[in-house]
Amino acid sequence: MYASAPIVVGTEMHNLITRLYPICRSITGNGTRDTLSILRQQIPLIVQEVPTGTKVFDWTVPKEWNIRDAWIKDSAGKRLIDFKKLNLHVVSYSVPVKQKMTFAELKPHLHTLPDHPGWVPYRTSYYKQDWGFCLSQEQLEQFSDAEEYDVCIDSSLEDGSLTYGEYFIQGRQREEVLISCHICHPSLADDNLSGVAVAVELAKYLAREPRRYSWRFLFIPGTIGSITWLSRNEEMAGRIRHGLVLTCLGDTNHFTYKRSRRGNAEIDRAFSKILKDSDQPYRVIDFFPYGYDERQYCSPGFDLPVGCLMRSQHGKFPEYHTSADNLDFVRPEALADSFATCVAGLDLIEHNYRFINRNPKCEPQLGARGLYQGLAAGPHRHQQELALLWVLNLSDGRNTLLDIAERADLPFAVIKPAADALLAAELLLPAKA
Repeated sequence: MYASAPIVVGTEMHNLITRLYPICRSITGNGTRDTLSILRQQIPLIVQEVPTGTKVFDWTVPKEWNIRDAWIKDSAGKRLIDFKKLNLHVVSYSVPVKQKMTFAELKPHLHTLPDHPGWVPYRTSYYKQDWGFCLSQEQLEQFSDAEEYDVCIDSSLEDGSLTYGEYFIQGRQREEVLISCHICHPSLADDNLSGVAVAVELAKYLAREPRRYSWRFLFIPGTIGSITWLSRNEEMAGRIRHGLVLTCLGDTNHFTYKRSRRGNAEIDRAFSKILKDSDQPYRVIDFFPYGYDERQYCSPGFDLPVGCLMRSQHGKFPEYHTSADNLDFVRPEALADSFATCVAGLDLIEHNYRFINRNPKCEPQLGARGLYQGLAAGPHRHQQELALLWVLNLSDGRNTLLDIAERADLPFAVIKPAADALLAAELLLPAKA
């Protein structure tokens, strides 16, 4: 969509995803710590540990889950299912198991996807003590009713902590922009290692030069992570002026933007405008209280202006929560495009100022100031001239540049340079906040 993100950026993000992909992550545990340790090599994350049993609103931080190995062996000792080959094979948060059992006893604990016989599903049992294995339908067909199986899940559920990472970039203003992504999924590349990789790249980009807003990046386990952060930072949350949840940004589908609960927050309008200006297919959908952590940030007690950007929508593509969401499913070019789209939307937020026309009585003579002659010749000249006139006409201290771009039906990328040129020519004055 935006040529400003070279493919090398997408390749670097894909390389990070490749490094993180084998780690068995969950909502707690060493896999999460290992993931954050790798991310700290990219950006200076502060890692937080919240003890098991901590009350966080209506929830409680659960026991910490770790797993070392798991298998199902046949009577000859052959591993039919091997956690070390694919960590999706074990239902996340499975309690320890070590016993022999018949296929009839084992079968209720086996999960497959009959419609996709070669794929392995992803399943969890975070808040109900249970255990299980995920396998392909093709693997299930290796089992026999007459066989006895050796079943082992070498896991632990013990008092520990919930771990998350936070990175803060101080801006000129106290008000913040929140960027959030979840780190609780094991080997799933699009959902959500793509969101993690794009967030890391955005953090590096935003830290390169001084910023208007302060920026807060959260790398958290889904649901319980955002609930925990909000519980620990209730007062701080009031400083959030814009927010974005990043997920499923590595596949090649067109973009979907999910509005915040408010529906018309500046972040909603910004990304709707950027996607419209792209001339590429896209969807903007209304908020609904299901999905990712936007539903926690947008809960009525907070009602933060937090939207969600994705390509394929969660739960709406076949590969979602399956082994098909692998390293081949996410593409460097899609990651680069997602990064560039985020940059465009977030730069809009950063530069969405109000101005006052210093020469409001009729049009000023733009040609005499070199503003017309400075425009590039070609098909965009008329659009650029219009942008100058629209900015002058609507700069009354009430309209932002986004307001002007929407009313003029011109790209923000055209309105912003027009405002810069008028400001340099001393025809505009920044309005007081």
